[in-house]
Amino acid sequence: MDRARLQDLLDRETAEAARRGPRSRDAYGRAEHLFGRVPMTWMNKTAGPFPRYLATARGARVTDIDGQEYIDFCLGDTGAMAGHSPAPVAEAVQRRFADLGGATAMLPTEDAEWVGAELTRRFGLARWSFSLTATDANRWAIRLARAVTGRPKILVNSYSYHGSVDESLIVVGEDGAGAPRPGNVGAPCDVTLTSRVAEFNDLAQLERALAHGDVAAVLMEPALTNIGIVLPEPGYLAGVRELTRAHGTLLINDETHTFSAGPGGCTAAWGLEPDLLTIGKAIGGGVPAGAYGLSADLADRLLGRADLDLVDMGGVGGTLAGNALSVAATRATLEHVLTDAAFARMTALSERFAAGVRAGIEAHALPWSVSLLGARSEYRFADPAPRTGTASAAAADPALEDYLHLYLANRGILLTPFHNMALMCPDTTARDVDTHTEVFAAALTELTA
Repeated sequence: MDRARLQDLLDRETAEAARRGPRSRDAYGRAEHLFGRVPMTWMNKTAGPFPRYLATARGARVTDIDGQEYIDFCLGDTGAMAGHSPAPVAEAVQRRFADLGGATAMLPTEDAEWVGAELTRRFGLARWSFSLTATDANRWAIRLARAVTGRPKILVNSYSYHGSVDESLIVVGEDGAGAPRPGNVGAPCDVTLTSRVAEFNDLAQLERALAHGDVAAVLMEPALTNIGIVLPEPGYLAGVRELTRAHGTLLINDETHTFSAGPGGCTAAWGLEPDLLTIGKAIGGGVPAGAYGLSADLADRLLGRADLDLVDMGGVGGTLAGNALSVAATRATLEHVLTDAAFARMTALSERFAAGVRAGIEAHALPWSVSLLGARSEYRFADPAPRTGTASAAAADPALEDYLHLYLANRGILLTPFHNMALMCPDTTARDVDTHTEVFAAALTELTA
């Protein structure tokens, strides 16, 4: 690839983004009282000189304050997989908050049992509890795993993503041993004191780590997602389950991003049998919501322990968790929006999207690959597709990624800013997908000319 040409194109698209966004630029410049000038510092991870500011959002469309409309394949990096402000969720929130009143009264609602039963239908876990984020669901699942096993450590895959959970910020270092993930902010202790790590798709490395006998749980995504999609090789997930059982270690599936695989995520699609399951983001239809599920046996073992404070100071709760508003939104999302039929349509569109990207790559003989996970697809600057998180991280090309993201955004298409992920929602259309195919092909033509 001609890197000089890439830089010229990136400079051109950066200038065009600045020209198209004067109001966003000014809003960003005035944001003196925000840490990093944004509500959350990760909002600065954007292609271009400043973030675009949101004005409106409906379905698969967003509009910025400069009046630019975008086909949204980012969808809140999975948080808006139900689409923006789906009508059933908006109606449920209106009814709960305005008509009935009360978002957080510290009292249960009947919606909660409906949601628990539906999550059981989809994922198979028998008992459920709620959080506001998947990060908290993971934190609480880890605590429960430590409590029931009496073991201190958690094992994760290198470059997996489980939110800001301290124990998960570990990668396989150059010497093959565990090392802090680069950029970890204010770690409370050396992460190797709390965690072990193994590469995704490496059963031998997993077995060596579990042989120490101190791992309470393996916390994993059934497919890596936030470092680019890394799919499991045949037999890998079955091997993980066999090894965890052999070593008396619990298995936690984090389905927050892999929920895209279908109505019950990878757990249902691939017949997995975790002891715990965590999920967040999409289940609330845009309203903060998360949950964790437990097998019936594990729930009974925990509830039978008189020494565990599961009511007050046990570290598995939050005043706003399970609030009536979030639970109402979750029910509406699961009952009326992210249905089995919706997933079938979304997956078909994702396959169409991936086919379009693949055609563009092949037309220019680029050494890239495309991976699919239900309603989610992603291309990587490597072929064959990386099989581990470390290999996927090594395939990153920030300048190339920024060029493609800016080229698309300047022509009305948004991808998630963290990687080349495209997600379908119930409101995405075939025409939306085909528009991306056309613009992506044009971007590659300019790049390789």
